[in-house]
Amino acid sequence: MNRIKSSNVISLTAALEMSEIFQYATGSFSPRYTAMITPVLKAGQKTASPLIVQISQKELERYGITPFEFADEFYKQVEALAITVPVVLHLDHTKELQVIKDAIEAGFTSVMIDASEKPFEENVNITKEVVEYAHSKGVSVEAELGMIGTTDFIETDKDEELYTDPVEAADFVKQTGVDALAVSCGTAHGVYMVREPKVDYGRLTAIRELTPVHLVLHGGSGVPGEMMQKAFQLPNGGVSKVNIATDLELAFLGAIKREERMTNDECKLLPAEELLVGQNAVEETVVEKITEFLLSNNKASHFKL
Repeated sequence: MNRIKSSNVISLTAALEMSEIFQYATGSFSPRYTAMITPVLKAGQKTASPLIVQISQKELERYGITPFEFADEFYKQVEALAITVPVVLHLDHTKELQVIKDAIEAGFTSVMIDASEKPFEENVNITKEVVEYAHSKGVSVEAELGMIGTTDFIETDKDEELYTDPVEAADFVKQTGVDALAVSCGTAHGVYMVREPKVDYGRLTAIRELTPVHLVLHGGSGVPGEMMQKAFQLPNGGVSKVNIATDLELAFLGAIKREERMTNDECKLLPAEELLVGQNAVEETVVEKITEFLLSNNKASHFKL
């Protein structure tokens, strides 16, 4: 699919370069339902913030969406809403090369290969294959080293934690040529019900000293703002991308007074008034994350599009 992209739909690398220079984090928001893409984009435009719209392979499967359907809605809304801030369309945690190829064909500008549960050398080989393919298409690649835990099994299906080794991280980036690296240093996917979130700043600093790769923290939902801000304002640059998914879905479901998750098709069947209530709640949540948590508001002006 040869999709004509607006100049403000950019690669992950282009987005994160600015994050590092100006010491803020770019939010990678997972709408999960295609109807929630609209409020995410509106929040970015309202706050003059760069942003990333993402979905993972497991979310595609869980909510009954294809990469093509998600991308079609994304590009449709970028045009319909006259979005001018820099936006990235990102495929989050993905295990299969074919899903990555489909996403790239659909118009995603960034993909994540997650082979972090594999032995180091196998992770390197799998990631390297994805990097070679994606870079040939002008698409950025994120990978993961170490294991990021989960509390809800929606974005990923592992609940183990294994902190990223700084020396291994440098070797991994050198061998694979990956553009961004998701590191494990205390955060987890989902909502923190029992243990408290934490960030190992010493580990982040050690990784940054050994490699210039853009660093990513997954599991941004529920982490206190001050804790996260310290992570992306570290000397010489810290975290430049933070993933936020669960908080958006909780805001949506809470606003429409539902406890159970839906499929994307079920979401489409909601009455228009009810859907609008949910969309407004998601937009408010994203605005709050951008202004109070990520500090990316008014940073769109730094880009020359």
